[in-house]
Amino acid sequence: MLLIKGGYVKPIVGEDIENGEILVDGGKIVAVGKNLDVPQGTEVYDATGCMVTPGFVEAHCHIGIHEEAIRWEGNDTNEYSNPVTPELRAIDGINPRCEAFRLAIGGGVTTAVTGPGSANVIGGTFAAIKLAGDCVDDMVIRQPVAMKIAFGENPKGCYGNDGKKRPVTRMAVAAILRDVLTRAKRYAAEVDAAEKDPSKTRPYDMQLEAMLPVVRREIPLKAHAHRADDILTALRIAREFDVDITLDHVTEGHLIVDHIAKAGKPVLIGPSFVAKSKYELKDRTFATAGILDRAGLDVSLITDAPVVPLYYLPLCAGLSVKAGMDEAEAWKAITINPARATGIDGRVGSLEPGKDADIAIFEGNPLRDICCKTKQVFVDGKPCL
Repeated sequence: MLLIKGGYVKPIVGEDIENGEILVDGGKIVAVGKNLDVPQGTEVYDATGCMVTPGFVEAHCHIGIHEEAIRWEGNDTNEYSNPVTPELRAIDGINPRCEAFRLAIGGGVTTAVTGPGSANVIGGTFAAIKLAGDCVDDMVIRQPVAMKIAFGENPKGCYGNDGKKRPVTRMAVAAILRDVLTRAKRYAAEVDAAEKDPSKTRPYDMQLEAMLPVVRREIPLKAHAHRADDILTALRIAREFDVDITLDHVTEGHLIVDHIAKAGKPVLIGPSFVAKSKYELKDRTFATAGILDRAGLDVSLITDAPVVPLYYLPLCAGLSVKAGMDEAEAWKAITINPARATGIDGRVGSLEPGKDADIAIFEGNPLRDICCKTKQVFVDGKPCL
């Protein structure tokens, strides 16, 4: 067993605890509080003078798929051979030996939801993984987590530059997505019918099979959408086909607050710590997170790593606070909110009994102090630094 004691404990769910204690056993949190009943022989980690928080959770990135050393061989982010590739699985492209994993842990980030990029209209499934380990199969928390889809500049610009291949317009992007969802709905009905009557069994279709968890509402669509009209198109299609969805990037979300609030879907905002490098980012601002939070939405902050290095996730939260976001909500935006948005809050995102012992210990406040140092990080109760 392990006891972390003496620090300023920030459970995220519940009140902060001065001189708090966290008892860990078997990689799980057993208790959080003060003056805990600790068995004799328990190992003690002294966190006096430090802030103790849950390991941070990144809800949208490409870690391990787009490797830290940027080169062709280390970049499996986009499968350009086809704008529709729902059959791709993030776990088959993740290299946990990439340096980015070690650097992320050093910034207090212990969990990442990672997957394919946004070149494809439908790109494949994301996976939620721990960032400590050397075999992705052992690091998975949940997979699949979501099915990546993309709107706007990225899918338009990857296939249609010569005018001979679709999509070249936003209308075509939406039409391609509708076509696949329509066929997936019919495929699902046929699969269900075949379970009752084997004579109705239809030929196996790998792409439509991959879409079954989406149309059965087991996982959401993960919608890359920066511009306001693309965000609204994503919501429109989700309503049409009665599928779940998260809104990722949401750069112009502050321009259509009422519409997004009415939809009530999780919003994953970022990367904001970047230049306005393309047209869709012209209205980028760190104020977006606070505006959408005050509208009552569940807000997560994302780095889209390697666009912004994953270890800068707490810095992005601090800059959102500077731009008007409530600090308590910014803490939630890099812990419990992304965990809830991706369906892994039963294991990570807060310091609560029964959850994984993913714990970060800081000399300072990582949202406020530019000189804050990470003293230690535990993943499943094991020290990583």
